[in-house]
Amino acid sequence: MCVFRRLVTWILLSVAVSGQFRRPSSKHSSNNGLQSVCLGNVLRLTLDKTLAVGSQLEIDAIDGTDIIPLSHTLAAQCGYSIESDHWGNTKVFASLLGCYVDNQADVVFTFGLRLRLYGDGLSEQVEHDVTETCSYSPWASREILCDRNYMEVSSLMVTPETPVKMVAGQQVHDSWENAIPDAAVAPNGIWKMTFHTPDPKVMLLTDAQRAGYGAMVTQTRLVIRSPYNMAETYSVEVAGVPMEVFSVSTYYKIGSLIVDSAAACPTGGVVFTEKVITWHVPRRITPLTSSTVKILETHMGIYGQRLDKIKMAARHYKLSVTESHIIIEIPVGSPDGYYKSHAPDYAYHITYTVEPMLELLWRAENTQADTRYKVLFPITTPLMPRPPHVIDNTVHEQRVFDILLGIFLHDVELINITFTTRVLTVAECNARGFDVQEHHFANGSKTFSIRVPFSDELVLKRNPDPLTTVYFLPLVFGLLVLPDQTPFPHPAELEASREDVVLPTITGSCDQENFYFSVKYGSQQDNFQTMMLHAGSWRELDIELAKLYSLTGNGTHFSIVVPFTAPAAAFELVNFKSIRARVDLLLLEMPNMWQLDDLSLACYFPLTTTECYANGTVTALAVKVESVSNLNPEYLTLRDQSCKPAFSNDRFAFFSFKLNSCGTTRTFFDNVMLYENEIALPYNTGKQSRKGPFTPEYRHTISCYYLLNYTKTMAFRASPRSTNPVADPGVGHLVVQIRLSQGSSYALFYQSEDYPVEKYLRQPLYFEVELMQSTDPKIEVVLENCWATLHKDRTSLPSWDLIIDSCENPDDLYLTVFHPVVADTRIQVPAHIKRFSIKMFTFTKDAAVLKEQLFVHCDAVLCDTTKPDGICSGQCANALSYANSFRPTGSKRGLSATDASQYKKQSSSGPVLLSNSNLFWKI
Repeated sequence: MCVFRRLVTWILLSVAVSGQFRRPSSKHSSNNGLQSVCLGNVLRLTLDKTLAVGSQLEIDAIDGTDIIPLSHTLAAQCGYSIESDHWGNTKVFASLLGCYVDNQADVVFTFGLRLRLYGDGLSEQVEHDVTETCSYSPWASREILCDRNYMEVSSLMVTPETPVKMVAGQQVHDSWENAIPDAAVAPNGIWKMTFHTPDPKVMLLTDAQRAGYGAMVTQTRLVIRSPYNMAETYSVEVAGVPMEVFSVSTYYKIGSLIVDSAAACPTGGVVFTEKVITWHVPRRITPLTSSTVKILETHMGIYGQRLDKIKMAARHYKLSVTESHIIIEIPVGSPDGYYKSHAPDYAYHITYTVEPMLELLWRAENTQADTRYKVLFPITTPLMPRPPHVIDNTVHEQRVFDILLGIFLHDVELINITFTTRVLTVAECNARGFDVQEHHFANGSKTFSIRVPFSDELVLKRNPDPLTTVYFLPLVFGLLVLPDQTPFPHPAELEASREDVVLPTITGSCDQENFYFSVKYGSQQDNFQTMMLHAGSWRELDIELAKLYSLTGNGTHFSIVVPFTAPAAAFELVNFKSIRARVDLLLLEMPNMWQLDDLSLACYFPLTTTECYANGTVTALAVKVESVSNLNPEYLTLRDQSCKPAFSNDRFAFFSFKLNSCGTTRTFFDNVMLYENEIALPYNTGKQSRKGPFTPEYRHTISCYYLLNYTKTMAFRASPRSTNPVADPGVGHLVVQIRLSQGSSYALFYQSEDYPVEKYLRQPLYFEVELMQSTDPKIEVVLENCWATLHKDRTSLPSWDLIIDSCENPDDLYLTVFHPVVADTRIQVPAHIKRFSIKMFTFTKDAAVLKEQLFVHCDAVLCDTTKPDGICSGQCANALSYANSFRPTGSKRGLSATDASQYKKQSSSGPVLLSNSNLFWKI
């Protein structure tokens, strides 16, 4: 509200900021991507994201030859505001009555702005100079502008009797200087300002400007501007709507003129639903008027630009006036706003932002003074949760998981996917054949899809029954909100079942000596256990049995060969010249104990159980058959119970006896003589009872038939040897061992049960490498390479070289020391032994001990002393210098080639452990 308390001479006051400005190295570019439009009492400049994205924007005002950087504080003080979305679309609003504007009689306004862009790899600063001229007339008696960072009120400073003149084709009032003749020569202008908070607070003009307020006089208007949340502004609630108010009285030195100005801008009044934003503005704003007002005009706009009724209807916007409020309704998702993704607490949300404008023109009763009231009011909805949906489009027959994830806004990117055992980027997923795709829709949303074959190792599998496979795919999508790089995950679990299991099968056959079995893998390869009925009980086909039965196989099957005399063969029936044996195999799925397949194969094999010899000797073989499982062949005897087996085990009893012994009977039939005996269990044994249902009767009859009259002829002939016999070359093993001595005398050594052994740091460790079980003086042991590791594996890393090509490591601060070996009562051949010592150490990284143990390994070469050459020239015979360092990850120790005069052996000793004390080590 503006009130003239006394008409006095007016002094035109303008606020200007000038100074030196040094231009950086820069280049000017065209204004492509820049658009400017005059919107009533403001100018809007739009900077397209193609220019601004990823760059930092700074704005300067061009005031003649002066370049004034517009800081945030100065922008609010001078009537400039900047609004940018997350993708770089930038809008600059400038008040026509702002600082640094060429104002011609409050009708024509010319702006000069420089936009400076830098960052994101731009080698030099890019500048865009913008000049724009706007015309605006007529002004209302009072105009109030509520922008996002400041409140502005301008008041007409002329009387109705002021003459009118033409400027740029528009009728305007003469300047105050013409109306008040002495004003032009007045030495002073605004003297002081009294802010009503609502309590009065007086400030000089310079103090008010220093505090951030703007005050200036144009040819016809007084302009006062205040940023929000100042010490001299205050908040009130008008018709339930919170508003921020500043009220000020402006004093002039000459004539004691006092002008009252006030502005009130809404800071709330918004109601949100899922579909509609409703914005309420008080119809009568009491801080601005105390009387009833008549609303002459109402306009709605977007980003400062008015919309006509057709455009509002097309966008479903509503502008209504009630007794207490002006109400604007905007559908959530209207094309004039934009959506933005967020991920608070790693959960997906969205917001919708739009900037409506409300422009009113009212007139208070009993006055001719009009007020134009314009509010630019950015609105962002609260966070709206939008949990993504996982749609399972899997067709089981295609054996591929087909997953769709969405819906997301365009500012969400899929970065990686976490599976049960690893994390794969999108590129790695596609390289693996998972076919990750991004699908875009016309409304700007998107979804992601991925296809994962059932056969991939990342897919978990289980079998609820022998024929069904359940495929399970747990994964976590790693998503990122741009451009603020906010990550958030979304888990998903998919499951599919198929009766697709091909069971393994067993086939078998026999020849004269063996059973032959072949097990063909099913669709789950060797995911089963093979059981054999072995010696009367079921036993897994483990490594021992696999070796016993010559297991061979490949990726499709395996085979075993089982001799019919093996423990896995059960004897069913014994005849005079044959035996029927059976082998039982069973395939079990563990741990469910499902029987996948079985085979019981029985075959006849040639077996002579009785041999009758011409010299009257008989051999008989008693076989334990399956029907007498409790039989112990050891206790079988002939009729004469003193005639026991010559050999027996748990399956056979072998008898050898004369036909005239052991109770053998003889019977004559024509020209045939029959000898008979019987193998059975004795009645008087206490260890093998014949009573009870679990010990069946066992009888094996032995019969031998001889012709009474029979003659056999045999011949013998000897041939002289053509050559003398020679011995075949022998094949054996040479053993080399490394031992840790308890002292430098090498008299006592630590045994395996002594490890680990405690040692001091840098205390000598004495090692002896010896060729065992050889007295050949032509063999010499040469230590080619020795090194220490943290682990028992001699190829593990890190490692440190102790001996390199038979010499000490020259890069070691404490060199390896070789010790001589002389013959004594223990050492017969000194060349078979090498001794050396090292100082106790440990591995460290960044001053931290990696592990409190050491293992020492050596490559020893056994040399023929009659052919000294190369490494066999002797221990460190050809000293070379080698550079050594902490062995990097992935390096490998090379193995040098050996010739016929060399034989290489490997040996290790350890572990060496670091004690808890700072001064001791354990070995």
